[in-house]
Amino acid sequence: MRRLVRLASVNAASGRDLRTGRIDTAALVSAVAALDADVVAVQEVDHLLPRSGGADQTAALAAGLGARGWFAATLHGTPGEPLGVREAHRTLPDEPSYGISLLVRGDHDTALGFRELRMPAGRGRLPVLAPGTGVRWIPDEPRAVVAAVVRTPAGPLSVLGTHLSFTPWQAGRQLRAVHGFARTLPRPLVLLGDLNLPPGVVRRVLPWRPLVTGPTFPAPSPKVQLDHALADGLPASVGVAGRIERLGGSDHRAVVVDLTF
Repeated sequence: MRRLVRLASVNAASGRDLRTGRIDTAALVSAVAALDADVVAVQEVDHLLPRSGGADQTAALAAGLGARGWFAATLHGTPGEPLGVREAHRTLPDEPSYGISLLVRGDHDTALGFRELRMPAGRGRLPVLAPGTGVRWIPDEPRAVVAAVVRTPAGPLSVLGTHLSFTPWQAGRQLRAVHGFARTLPRPLVLLGDLNLPPGVVRRVLPWRPLVTGPTFPAPSPKVQLDHALADGLPASVGVAGRIERLGGSDHRAVVVDLTF
């Protein structure tokens, strides 16, 4: 009997609803759990930050999914608030932070644990319209990749989750770094995440097989695909069904891939 393994990539936007601006971790957990995925790469995750009520969003998501979660902090402090924000060279469990997570459900628990790659921030700045204060220029952030080798009915599957720079040339450099990091991992392999690059650029930098195609951003009426699922070394015998779904109030749509072994 063939068996299905579901993968998903979610830009959580810290659980902020695009319409109301409120952060609601419980609603985020419900939305991610509804995807019913075995492995989820999550970007823009809060960890003990005041704006999200001090929630450990990775732990909450893992509990909602019945999964094991790994959080990689990229910043200590709240993004967009220059005072007190500093680069996270490692994750500190008791430090309010922001970063990415990888969740692996129990039936597919990791065979070799979690691994990380950390990448420096670029020099770019992003203009953000802040209500009441006008445009603020937000500096680029350090980035990270989290990888795990998970169990499937056909053997090990490497899964990587990442969130790359909003500056295209820096995101391209980081994607090359991801490629180098991935050389140490067994195949087949799937990369999930918000790459902040459209498919044409991604293909030129990293010619892996796209498992999902279609616009993902901005969520209400998406025009461009920034969120991706890419495979390397996936056997032709594995069935692939990819789709794009709304996820609560996030400004990105989620990418979901069903692999049938």
